[in-house]
Parts: sequence; structure tokens; C-alpha cells
Amino acid sequence: MLRYLIGLGIPYVGVIGLLPWIATKDAYILGVPLLYAWIFLWFVLTSGCLFVCWHFFDRHVPDSDPRNA
Repeated sequence: MLRYLIGLGIPYVGVIGLLPWIATKDAYILGVPLLYAWIFLWFVLTSGCLFVCWHFFDRHVPDSDPRNA
């Protein structure tokens, strides 16, 4: 259950949950509107969350394990 929270829950809250709040801000990061920077940041952070899930939960599962099917 924890791996689903890390792999899906955190990115979902970061993008969908906080997006309406970020959209109300009128700020720029390196000339890019905060909304676009926020979405681009979550591309990288989502990959990081998925790597953490793989590293801590799935990396040590042998190939012959039925959970890999």
C-alpha cells in the first residue's frame, strides 16, 4: 500500500491537488510562468517517486516471482 501512495498518491496530489492553488499565483521562475514550471517539475518528481518505489519495493523481487506477471 505504501508503494502506491508514493508512486501514485504523491504525484496525484502534487499535480491535480495543488494545481488550482498554483494557478492563482502570478509568479515567474527563470522567465517561465509558475504554472508551467510546476507541471514540468512534477514530470521529474513523478519519475523520482517511481524510482523510489522500484528501489525499495520491486528491485529485489526475482524474475520468477508471480508478482512480476
